[in-house]
Amino acid sequence: MSPRAGNAGPHTLAFVESPVQLLNVLEWAHAHAPGVGLTLVVLSPVDPMTRGQLRRMSELARDEGHQVRWEEARGGPLAPFQTIGGLSGLLRRARRVVLGDPFSRYVQLLLTITRARDLVVVDDGTATMEFVGQLARGERLVRWHRKGGRPGPRDVVFAPVSAAARRRLTPGERRHIEIFSSMPMTRTPAGVTVRANTFAWTRTRFGPPRITKGADMVGTSLVETGVVDDGRYLEAVHTLARAHGATRYFAHRRESTDKLHRLAAATGLEIVRPELPLELIARRGPIGRTVLSFPSTVVHTLPLALAGTEVRVAVCDIDPAWLTESASPRAQGFLSGVTDTARDIHRLSTTAPAVAPNPVTPASPASRSGPSDPTGPAPFTATPPSAGLVGPAAS
Repeated sequence: MSPRAGNAGPHTLAFVESPVQLLNVLEWAHAHAPGVGLTLVVLSPVDPMTRGQLRRMSELARDEGHQVRWEEARGGPLAPFQTIGGLSGLLRRARRVVLGDPFSRYVQLLLTITRARDLVVVDDGTATMEFVGQLARGERLVRWHRKGGRPGPRDVVFAPVSAAARRRLTPGERRHIEIFSSMPMTRTPAGVTVRANTFAWTRTRFGPPRITKGADMVGTSLVETGVVDDGRYLEAVHTLARAHGATRYFAHRRESTDKLHRLAAATGLEIVRPELPLELIARRGPIGRTVLSFPSTVVHTLPLALAGTEVRVAVCDIDPAWLTESASPRAQGFLSGVTDTARDIHRLSTTAPAVAPNPVTPASPASRSGPSDPTGPAPFTATPPSAGLVGPAAS
């Protein structure tokens, strides 16, 4: 056990469901609870990519002296009941609860059990911005890409639990609420303490990185969440990669294998499936001198993680023409706000693709590699999460 963390115990209990949430719990502990060991509960998802990153992040948490409890929270129809039953004692004894996703039904259910007077919400990406706004406006908790849609039967059944969780996340005379975030807060709820996440732990533990001359791209799951049209997205990636000489594409953990296969064939980009959150991968290096991104969490977090380096983060806005018919009415405004509020970034002009790429006849990468290049497009390699970077990026 690391002497930095002291003795892990039940007084501070943290719940995470994603690698980014776990990273931000470690950042919070480093900044505001030095010497306090956490009991960190991983509510494991079924997605193998996310599970792999969570395993690696759990190792880092143990290295910091924290106690990690892995729960197969979605391992069958009885798993939620077994998980909640096994955690009820810890929840009732905990004095402080740290959580990463207040929109999660799992977390909302757990919040109805805890008696903790101190609740801390750490970043779960750009969703934190929406959570803070909804809390300030007194609205029900709904993820931004679903807002404006009609509630489904499960939403109706779960509504009383969600309402109870929202009340638990509202500060009161005997309840203190803290938000630990690197995201901008345009409106802070009354009585809520906001503390800045500067990624000090990441910079202390990793780097500085080796910086390459080229550009890297950061993937997004906007296609998988039904916000952006698949064909438009592939064409936008191809256009950006060609314009800026990008050679690698860091895939989001939720991006589908089929889409990544087509993206690799159409663009010639080397597809990299990171074994850790991108903030840690970039800090460890190697990383391109320019990092290209669409509106996402990394436009706020990468400049912090890479502070003091020469890396430039460049952001391309989402053109309204790229949105799907089923996208939330609020999608465009929310995504624009993600970029508008980011600091230390370079904003790229949006160029909407005139024609979506044909998935049968992908765009040729000849404009990047030249007609005499015998290798053709870089192949897509579906590596297991624990394998980390693909090809030269692993050096």
